[in-house]
Amino acid sequence: MTQDATLAPIARSVTKSVGIDLKPPDVFEYLADGTNWPQWAIVNIKSITKSTNSAWLNMVSINGPGRLRIRSDARSGILDHDFEDSQANWTVPARVVANGRGAEFMMTFFQPNSFTDAFFDEQIKLVDVELATLKKILESGFH
Repeated sequence: MTQDATLAPIARSVTKSVGIDLKPPDVFEYLADGTNWPQWAIVNIKSITKSTNSAWLNMVSINGPGRLRIRSDARSGILDHDFEDSQANWTVPARVVANGRGAEFMMTFFQPNSFTDAFFDEQIKLVDVELATLKKILESGFH
C-alpha cells in the first residue's frame, strides 16, 4: 500500500465522552440546536446567533468572532461540527449513542499543526468542564 504524500500526516487525537442519564433522542435534539451551545460550551463559546447563511451560526468565542456549523443526522446520532475562530479551525467528529437507559456523547479532537502538545493538552482538559456542564444541564431538566 502506498501513502499519498499530498495528505497531512496522522494527527494526534483525543476522544472525550460523557454519559448522560437522558434518552439519546433528547440529548441529540438539544445538541443539534447550536443556539444551546453557549449554555454548556462555556469555556469556548460566549454567544451564538443565527446567520444569513443557514449552514452556519455566528459565534462569539473567547477569541472573538467566529462561526459554528453542525452537520447532524438524527438517525445515526452524528453531530459533527466545524468550529472556526481567529485561533483555530476545528472539525470535530461527534456522536450521541445509547448507553443503557441514557446516552453517551463523544467528540474526537485532532491536534492542529499550529498547537504545541502542551497547548493542545490544556485545551482538551477544558473540554471536561464543558462536558460536565452539559451533563448537569441535561440531567437537571433545565434544557
